[in-house]
Amino acid sequence: MMHKPLHAIFKQGKVLSAMLLAGVLAGCAQSVDMQEQQVSLTQFVSDTQIGEQNEGASENNWWRRLDSTQLNNLVTDALAMNHDLKTSQLQLDAAIARLGAARAEYYPQGSLSVGAERSSLDGVITRQSNAGVNVNWQLDLFGRITALVDAANAGALNQAEQLRALQVEVVSAVVQGYVSYQGNVQKQAIIEMQIEALEQSIDVLKARVEEGVANELDLNRTLAQLKQQQALIPELSYLQYRDLATLAVLTGRLASDITLVEEPELLSHQFSVSFSKASEAMALRPDITSALYQFSQAYSLSVAASKALLPDISLAGFAGVVSLTSNGLEDTVQQWQVTPKVEWSLLSYPALLAQRDAQQFLSEAAYSNYQSKVLNAISDSELTLQRLVKQQQQLSYADQRFNYANKAFGQAQAMYQEGQIPYLELLDARQDVLIAQENAVDSTIASLQAKVSAYQAFNGRWSFELNNL
Repeated sequence: MMHKPLHAIFKQGKVLSAMLLAGVLAGCAQSVDMQEQQVSLTQFVSDTQIGEQNEGASENNWWRRLDSTQLNNLVTDALAMNHDLKTSQLQLDAAIARLGAARAEYYPQGSLSVGAERSSLDGVITRQSNAGVNVNWQLDLFGRITALVDAANAGALNQAEQLRALQVEVVSAVVQGYVSYQGNVQKQAIIEMQIEALEQSIDVLKARVEEGVANELDLNRTLAQLKQQQALIPELSYLQYRDLATLAVLTGRLASDITLVEEPELLSHQFSVSFSKASEAMALRPDITSALYQFSQAYSLSVAASKALLPDISLAGFAGVVSLTSNGLEDTVQQWQVTPKVEWSLLSYPALLAQRDAQQFLSEAAYSNYQSKVLNAISDSELTLQRLVKQQQQLSYADQRFNYANKAFGQAQAMYQEGQIPYLELLDARQDVLIAQENAVDSTIASLQAKVSAYQAFNGRWSFELNNL
């Protein structure tokens, strides 16, 4: 079955729902133009001055800047084969189908009928046959059907936004999982070098202990360090398998079906965060627009509940042929009728009033949820940018530590060759370099993941481009 592209759904949604409802519902609800609402939201977000310091190039397909064909393929596979995305797409299809069903209520409903009747009265047997078309047309004079159509339209648009949010989540999870995997592979390589260095130190210490120029205290301390480092290998192996399992699920596969090639250069890529228009992008976040459509849906349902208090006016009609003989439909007469009908559920008025009140409360709750989503998005973006800055600072310190440790190791080599320090101190200096390198890798991973989180927080604009991959 062919599915409409998501951008087509949004385009269709703008045609179907030119007006979006907003405002406090306690006695002063009004409809607000969607474009006007978006401009107002964008201005509100812009006034917070979030992300302006990161404005620059377009953020579309930002993960491609890591220059990893393997990662690009994983993202493409995830968008095509992720089962959660498929489920969300099918839910969107169902919402669109429900919208079609709601629109059909504008038009006459009817059926074709063919029947035969045989009865007896005082011993007289009569037969009757008929065939015709039954039509019932409910007139939307008070706007109840329109309100239900608006609700179904908002529901479809809400589901489309939820699909878009899930796409953002999947892409971000793939990039973070891939970075984590490559980082853990590098950390394991560094720890294996540490183990090698410690084993060399132990060989030297054992020889010195046998010569009587060293004591067993240094040997046992070094052996303890060795076991500490060796104990890290199983954990890192597990973390790599966990990352593979995560990527496998995201791409709709089993962990045994995914194989990744080591990319040690991945962590060294220059990968900066930049947004074309940060405030506009964040105002288009799918969680915000989804909450707005949820409010629109709840409001429309409250309008429909209010209209249910008014009479239902409909036209019923029949056109066909009737036969009063035993010859089936051979000898027939034409028959038609038109019946205007007014139904007013006065006896159900208390229940209808309660339903109206309930829907109005739900509408107010949905509007409050929308406001909460906006504030949470702003807070999330602020925290994300703060984390981005702090991780960059941490990475800078980690790199400096590695440089100093590396310089100290070079000095230790020179001093050892001149006989100024024992061999054990030289190995300790080498160990310090490896530990500093491991710390730098950890900081690089954390910094990259903070950048991914930043793109996830400002996902409104680039997320529209996911369907064009």
